[in-house]
Amino acid sequence: MQIAPSVHRVGNDVIASYLVVGDDGVTVVDAGLGGHWREFVRELTRLGRSVDDVKGIVLTHGDTDHLGFAERLRAERDVPVHVHAADASRARGEEKAHASFGPWRPGATARFFAYAAMHGGLRTRYVREVREVADGDVLDLPGSPRIVGLPGHSPGSVAVHFPALDAVMVGDALTTRHVLTGRTGPQPAPFTDDEAVALRSLDRLARLDARWVLPGHGAPSDAGTTEVVRRVRAAAGALPR
Repeated sequence: MQIAPSVHRVGNDVIASYLVVGDDGVTVVDAGLGGHWREFVRELTRLGRSVDDVKGIVLTHGDTDHLGFAERLRAERDVPVHVHAADASRARGEEKAHASFGPWRPGATARFFAYAAMHGGLRTRYVREVREVADGDVLDLPGSPRIVGLPGHSPGSVAVHFPALDAVMVGDALTTRHVLTGRTGPQPAPFTDDEAVALRSLDRLARLDARWVLPGHGAPSDAGTTEVVRRVRAAAGALPR
C-alpha cells in the first residue's frame, strides 16, 4: 500500500512495517510479524522489486511485533538488521519487556491477540545478529535514514527519519490506534516501559517538522510531527490517573 511517494506499508492499522523504495534499493523499517512475509513479498513484486533489492532493515525497537521477518531476511539474504544499542539484547531475545498493559477493553484486546496469533505472533524468531546504531546516525541505506532516539517505550526506542521524503517512522513512540482499547487518533502507545520518559521524548519528534508520521500501529498521519505530538499530549492529559 502506497502511503507517500517512495513510501509503502505492509500490514494494516493493527501492525505495520514500511518500505522506502529508491533507485538504489529498498529499506525496510520494522518487520511486523512472521506471517507478514507473504504480504511483504507481494508488495515488493507489485513495485517491480524483489527480496534481493532489500539493502537493510531498521528496527524502531526490539519488541516481538516489530521483529517479524527480520531474521529470515538476515539469515537467508544476508540483509543487515539495525537496532539501537539499548534494544539490541531485546531484539536478540536475551531480554524481555516488562511494561504493563495500561488501559484495555476485552473486545479490542482479544482481537489484537487473535490477529497476532494468526500472523505468527506466537512463534517469534529473534534476530541472532544485529548492527547497533545510535541517536543521530545516518545510515548508508536507500533514503539515507537518520536515527532519532525516543526512549521511553523501550530504552532503545527510536524514530527513523527520512528528511528527503518528509516522513518519519515512529514505531511505538506513539500510536494512532490503541490495540488494547480500539481507540483511534494520536495517543500514547500501550506496553510502554516508562510513560513519563516517552512523553518527554516527543519533544525531539516535534522538532523534526516532518509531514508524514507513520506509526507501528494505527493509520499514518499527514498532520505533521508538531500537531501529532500536540494531540498525543492532549490524549495523555485526558487519561484517568
